[in-house]
Amino acid sequence: MVLRDMNNIVTLQPNTSDDTEHVDVLIVGAGISGIGAAHHLKEQCPGKSFLMLESKESYGGTWHTHTYPGVRSDSDLYTFGYRFKPWTGNPVAEADKILDYLEEAIEDDQIDEHIRYQHEVLRASWSSDQRRWLLEVRRKETGEIVRFSCNFLWMCQGYYHHAEGFTPDFEGMDSFKGRIVHPQTWPEDLDYTNKRVVVIGSGATAATLIPNMADDAAHITILQRSPTYFHTGENRNELADTLRELDLPEEWVHETVRRQLLAEQKEIMELSESNPELLKEELLKVVRSYVGEDFDVDTHFTPGYRPWQQRLAYVPDADLFKGIASGKVSVVTDHIDRFTENGILTKSGEELEADIIVTATGFNLSVMGDIPFEVDGAPVDFAKTFTYRGIMNTGLPNMAFMYGYLRTSWTMRVDLVCDFVCRLLNHMDSNGAQVCTPALREEDANMAPRPWLDLEEFNPGYMQRSLHLMPKQGDHEPWLFTNDYYTEKDQLPAADLGDGTLVFEGSTAATSSDWILKPGA
Repeated sequence: MVLRDMNNIVTLQPNTSDDTEHVDVLIVGAGISGIGAAHHLKEQCPGKSFLMLESKESYGGTWHTHTYPGVRSDSDLYTFGYRFKPWTGNPVAEADKILDYLEEAIEDDQIDEHIRYQHEVLRASWSSDQRRWLLEVRRKETGEIVRFSCNFLWMCQGYYHHAEGFTPDFEGMDSFKGRIVHPQTWPEDLDYTNKRVVVIGSGATAATLIPNMADDAAHITILQRSPTYFHTGENRNELADTLRELDLPEEWVHETVRRQLLAEQKEIMELSESNPELLKEELLKVVRSYVGEDFDVDTHFTPGYRPWQQRLAYVPDADLFKGIASGKVSVVTDHIDRFTENGILTKSGEELEADIIVTATGFNLSVMGDIPFEVDGAPVDFAKTFTYRGIMNTGLPNMAFMYGYLRTSWTMRVDLVCDFVCRLLNHMDSNGAQVCTPALREEDANMAPRPWLDLEEFNPGYMQRSLHLMPKQGDHEPWLFTNDYYTEKDQLPAADLGDGTLVFEGSTAATSSDWILKPGA
C-alpha cells in the first residue's frame, strides 16, 4: 500500500507472516487531538508513515458525539483552535463551525487518506521481541477483526466514554411517565415544544442547552445540587476586530489574540489563588447585573468552592442569565429525594413537574479508551504506573497519550505535546534507537505516588469518581502532570531526553518490578 505524504511517497509494509498492516506511527482517535497529532507528525517527521484509527463514522470526537441543542465550545476558539490554523469566527462557536474548522485542517494537510473510520481498537499488545505494538481492531461496518502494527503508538482517543454519559441512579426513575434524556445521547426525535423541562445540573452543558431550548419549551427549571461559577461577555473579541480593520493577516490576528487571552486567563488563575474572595465577588457582581438584585444569587450562583477549583463556565452574551430574567427559566438549588410519576421530588418537599427530564450530570472518565493493554503478555494497570510529564507511562515502550489542559483550553497542550513527541521520534532516529521506555532511576525508586490531579486544586465530579483509575504522579520532574500551560510552554521544549528517565537503544530496560508501584503504596 502506498500513501502520498506531502512530497514523500510512504510505503506501508504489511507483516510478511499475516495480513497485519504496519506503519511507523498509529494514532488512535480523529478528534481535535488526533488531527493535531497528524498535522505535526507530517510537518516535523515527514518521513514517518502513519495511520489514524477512528471508531466513529466521521472525524471530530466530542463535536461529533454531542448533538444537543446549541452545543458549543466553553473555551474561546483562539486558544481552543490550533496554533497552526487561524480561527476567523466568533470566539465561542457552535459544533458545526468547529467541525468545519477541523474539516479544513484535515483537507489542508491531506490527512483524510490516513484515517480509517469505524475502526474500533479492541486490544493493544507490545512485543519486546518484535519491538512493535500489535493492535486488534474491529471494522464496525462488517464486524471483521483486523490487525495493525506500529513502531510507536499515540493515544489521542479522548478522556471520557462517548457511548453514554454519567447519570446517577436516582430512586424512582422507572416511575416517571415522561422522557429522561442525557445530553451526550440526545435523541433526534425529542420534541420539547411547549413542554415542561427539568434540567439536572448546572455546568457548561446545562448552561449551553438551556438558553437554546428556552424559547420553544413551556418552561425550564434548572435543578442543581450546588451552584457553578459563570462568567460572561459579548461573543466577540474587540482586539481581533481592530486588527482585522487594519487588514492584518489572519495568522497575525490569531497569534496576537491568543497571547492576549492567555495573559488574561493567567491573571484570573493567579487571582483565584491570591485573592479568591475578590474574584468571587467580581463574578457574582456580573450575574446580579443580569438577573436583578431581588434574585437569590447567594443560594443559586455562589458555589461552596473557590473559583477555578472547577472550570468557569462561559455564558456568551449572557444568554442563560437573560433566560432567567425573562421568567422562561427558573433555578432550584436542592437535593433530589426521588423521581415521581410527574417529575422530581426534592429533599425539601417540593415537586418539580416535568414532561422531560434532562440529566446534564456529567460524563464517565475513560483511561486510554478502556482498551486492554499488554506488555509482553502481562496486562497493564495504568493506575500502577507513573506518568512521565503527563505524556508517557513507566513500563510502556514507544507509547504516548494526549491529555489536554483542564483550565486553559485543551488544545493549548495538544500543540506542546505534539512538539515533544515529534522531537522524541526524531531523537530516536538520530541515535539509532528503536525503543524508548520511561523508567524510574535509582534516585526515583522510593518516590511516593501522588494522584493524577490534586483535588484541592481542581475537583470536577468525573475526576472525583474515577481518579483512582488514572496514572500516578511523583513528587519531582519528570514524573509530574503539570496541567499548567504557563509552566509547560517553557518546560516541555527544554525537557532533557538524556536525563536517564527515558531508556533507549531498543531495550525496554524497565522490568515489571521497576514500573509497578510497590504493594501498599
